Amino acid sequence: PSFPLWLRSQKHLEYLDISNSRISDVIPRWFWGLSTQFRDVNLSRNQISGQIPYLPNGPNIFTFVDLSFNNFSGPLPQISMGSNQYMIDLSNNYFSGSLFHFLCYQLNGTITTSFLGIANNLLSGEIPYCWIKWQSLQVLRLDGNRFTGKIPSSMGTLSELQSLNLHNNKLHGEIPLSLKNCTNLLAINLGKNELDGNIPRWLGQDLTNLIILILRSNKFGGNIPDHLCALSSLQILDLAENNLFGSMPRCMSNFSAMVRANGSRDNIIEYRGLNGPSTLESASIVTKDQLLVYDKTLNLVRLVDFSCNNLSGEIPKEVTSLQGLQTLNLSRNHLTGKIPESIGSMKSLESLDLSQNQLSSSIPESMSSMTFLSHLNLSFNKLTGIIPTSSQLQGFNESCYAGNHLCGSPLKGCRGSGKEHDVRNEAKEISKGQEINWFYISMPLGFVTGFWCVLGPLVISKRWRILYYRFLEAMWWKVCDFAGKF
Repeated sequence: PSFPLWLRSQKHLEYLDISNSRISDVIPRWFWGLSTQFRDVNLSRNQISGQIPYLPNGPNIFTFVDLSFNNFSGPLPQISMGSNQYMIDLSNNYFSGSLFHFLCYQLNGTITTSFLGIANNLLSGEIPYCWIKWQSLQVLRLDGNRFTGKIPSSMGTLSELQSLNLHNNKLHGEIPLSLKNCTNLLAINLGKNELDGNIPRWLGQDLTNLIILILRSNKFGGNIPDHLCALSSLQILDLAENNLFGSMPRCMSNFSAMVRANGSRDNIIEYRGLNGPSTLESASIVTKDQLLVYDKTLNLVRLVDFSCNNLSGEIPKEVTSLQGLQTLNLSRNHLTGKIPESIGSMKSLESLDLSQNQLSSSIPESMSSMTFLSHLNLSFNKLTGIIPTSSQLQGFNESCYAGNHLCGSPLKGCRGSGKEHDVRNEAKEISKGQEINWFYISMPLGFVTGFWCVLGPLVISKRWRILYYRFLEAMWWKVCDFAGKF
């Protein structure tokens, strides 16, 4: 459908919501003159194309502008200082060019915008430094673009900021120290960049309200700081695919939000939309070997992912106190020792990946009580013994246990129903192997012994040879006489 022309005749329209209407047209020029009377404008989830010259700026401080999920292109529209938009969402379009023109167009005055979403566009260049003009920002989403350079230290002036998402760009350098001033932060997602240095201790010391911390797919090194354990509200901790080394923190039982089996169901961050409260924060989470995007249910996720690092030492038993944890991924490290015996107490665990480590000993019997477990990978370790019997553990594919010295269902070659039967079969196999070895050894020994015991005296003694031949001759004549009678 084309852009609705009936809007042109409206004189007192405050709320406009034509989202998800399959409009595949450009916005006519007359609309931008009309839009000054709007309080809320929602054109999201259409196929509207073309460029936007400027953003509508209504008189109400709670103005809501949502142009996301369309086909808009070209540079970002101009925005005036003193603008009253409560929320600006330009995400998931094809805007290109620099962010500077949009962010720093006028340097006098401030902007009262609380939510700024420009995620998943084609923007490039460095992130500008003029954040001091955006003091009201609570949510900033610049993820899914092509930004380069460092994270500007001026972001530390955003004292009201609750969510910072710079995921999937090409940013490098260290996390700026100035961000420690953003003490209201609930969610930080800096994943899939080229950030380096150590994980700052002040993340746990100063940003104590954090619920989500995602730093995966970067170049962070050093140890996992114990100071992160001070984040008692943390629900998602994703440090995967970095260069971290050393042992896992033994203070992880301090993650109180993961200890509780029934966590809070309150939304992490909300905004007032046309259709009531909606969740602002979303995140791409790797769980059960799949990349899933969570938004409305993000507050229910409990995850720890330290995979693809260089961690060593044993898995601390304190991890098993996280009874509300749903996903635990420690794969592709250098962890040693046993799987903690108390791992069965993690009743809420749905996904467990300990593959490609150097874990030894047997699989704990307590794992048979993990009834919610739907994804398991213990492959390529040094585990031995029999797989505990349970409806869960026997239901996984053989590949989940590959590269170990395990037996029992579902693996082939160990079909016994109990330990004694399996051990007895193993003993028989060993005994059989030993008998075969002695058989081949005894053959040459018997031949040599028989040869020298029977023929040896005939070769050595002349008298024995004469007696032997007389004996054979006598036996020959007896046989002939016996045959002649018939």
